Amino acid sequence: MIHPSYVELMKVVNDNVEIGEEPVVNSRYSIVCATAKRARQIIDGAEPLVPYSASEKPLSIAVDELYQGKLKILTEEEAREMEEQEQERAEAQEQTTEDSAEEPEEM
Repeated sequence: MIHPSYVELMKVVNDNVEIGEEPVVNSRYSIVCATAKRARQIIDGAEPLVPYSASEKPLSIAVDELYQGKLKILTEEEAREMEEQEQERAEAQEQTTEDSAEEPEEM
């Protein structure tokens, strides 16, 4: 038996959804996609957000992270907003770097 079950994971993910709002996760497919994406991040070197043993596989770690509430599955709108914010931050950082490169050094 798989622990936690899909039903338990879906309850954890949708726990903060207010009455009348659409749940973040409606299907097992969403859980599978989210945990697989996180497992790939762990494989690529991202630090796990929960304690783990060396024998645990990245997917098991990702499931534990989701179950313990360390991961948040974003709605499409939230993901789009976050992407826009990251892009704005990157552009601001780039502008700051360009501005500091243009300033003459004082002697």
